[in-house]
Amino acid sequence: MMNRRHFHKLSLSAAAMPFLGGLEAAVAAPAPSNTFSVMLWTLDNKLSFEQKLELVASAGYSSVEVGNEYEKWTPEEWKTNLAALKKYKLGVDSAVPGRNSLADQSKRTFLHDDLVKAIPGAKELGCKQFIYTAFKRVPGQTPEQQRAAIVDTLKYAADVLEKDQIEIVLEPIDLLEHKEEAVVSVSEAFAICREVNSPRIKVLYDFYHEQRQAGNLIEKLDGNIDLVGLVHVADVPGRHEPGTGEMNYTNIYRKLAELKYNRVICMEFRATGDWVKTLKTAREEAIAALKS
Repeated sequence: MMNRRHFHKLSLSAAAMPFLGGLEAAVAAPAPSNTFSVMLWTLDNKLSFEQKLELVASAGYSSVEVGNEYEKWTPEEWKTNLAALKKYKLGVDSAVPGRNSLADQSKRTFLHDDLVKAIPGAKELGCKQFIYTAFKRVPGQTPEQQRAAIVDTLKYAADVLEKDQIEIVLEPIDLLEHKEEAVVSVSEAFAICREVNSPRIKVLYDFYHEQRQAGNLIEKLDGNIDLVGLVHVADVPGRHEPGTGEMNYTNIYRKLAELKYNRVICMEFRATGDWVKTLKTAREEAIAALKS
């Protein structure tokens, strides 16, 4: 026969089980290992570089992405801006060195010069990734010729960047934004990267551009996550923050977590309200979805 003391002990244990299970589940849920970044061109152009950094840091981010503006900085601007990056504890994860048609082999010299010109400043900033679009189609090229030319150009670019260990992410751009774009979907970009077969070449999965061009965003991550070097975030329509349009970023983030994507998640949207508040909310919502 069970005595009162033994019954009381069992009751306490049973009552504690749901709590302990919840606690264990909370402890077991790992924090996202992603770096959260902001593309600086999306911020108010009236702000200085340092003012933009202050805004990004205030929203809790640890990294930024730049264009090629640093190539024109004076020695004094370099000193000031490097000090600002250190002050706000921000890294630079990606830069955009230029735009040349990757399918046009007559532009190879321009591509080479853009990359070589961008490398020293990128190294000074600690940046290890360049963003490149395929840019314009070449009149008269068949799709097969275009693909072969882009693959060959990216192999060449990979060789140029090998010594400095810098990566290129190929960014497809939707035809609504640029009607002459040569690579318009991540499906094609993934296929190109597999042909290039270099650790220096990956894909920038910009969910905004892909939604406008083709949709079916989540399924394309399956089987291709190894080639995703960077993701960009904005909602459709309007290129505003998640939640303002038709896209379900909660499910996108959950898929990224499921596939163990551990690289940069960059916000490339124009906020509809206060910048700091909007960026902070976007980051916190992403973290919550990644954890779930």
